[in-house]
Amino acid sequence: MLTEARDWWEKHAAQYQRQSQIPIDILYGPGAPNEDRLQLIGDVYGKSVLEIGCGAAQAAIAFTRRGARVTALDVAESSLQLARSLATQHGVAIRFIQGDMANLSGVAPASQDVVFSACAMAYMDDLPACFAEVHRVLAPGGLFVWSIGHPFQYAVDSKTLALHRSYFDTGRHAEGPGPGDVFASMHRTVAEYFNAQVAVGFVVEQVVEPDSRTRYPEDPWYGLWDCTPALLEKIPGTIVFRARKQKA
Repeated sequence: MLTEARDWWEKHAAQYQRQSQIPIDILYGPGAPNEDRLQLIGDVYGKSVLEIGCGAAQAAIAFTRRGARVTALDVAESSLQLARSLATQHGVAIRFIQGDMANLSGVAPASQDVVFSACAMAYMDDLPACFAEVHRVLAPGGLFVWSIGHPFQYAVDSKTLALHRSYFDTGRHAEGPGPGDVFASMHRTVAEYFNAQVAVGFVVEQVVEPDSRTRYPEDPWYGLWDCTPALLEKIPGTIVFRARKQKA
């Protein structure tokens, strides 16, 4: 599925950025407030921050503006081209890496204070490998704060609000007309995401399901694609995990 995800984003990254108009901010996903409201990460001044699945790096730029030393990784070179251009426009220096989130070999062990990811884990075939790599690169006591589209939403039709799929129908799902246009993602339960973090040694400190009935002004995805107001009134659009690597 990694190849499908890379191919899709290589072809569609620019269009996605034009449609969503994501601001320079630390955002978690549809129907969710930003980091300033949630305060899951806190002050990053002087800290090393790694964003995985960075897209056009709006969050990475926001972290840099707050005084962090930032590395940003994405699987698609087209996304990284947009990210480099945006970083230049905003006058910030970010280390960019093209690669798989399950292989962070370009990042030294125990070198990061924070690893952040928003809405990217659905493209991971090997979630345990990704979480193990995040655990490896975090310093003892480091934070792993990440989000995903809420798994419940896949069971509900965004327009009719009718149940059209079992929540337990997990695994690979693909939509699209042909090569390069297949949008593939992995559907998992909340328990799968939670337990996979614990299995590699993380302590999950907080799970946040933002009240998506609120229209957060910083949310650029509200009303786009399947993020319909009707759905967000009934089901959280995003779930956020805050986990910590234990100190030795």
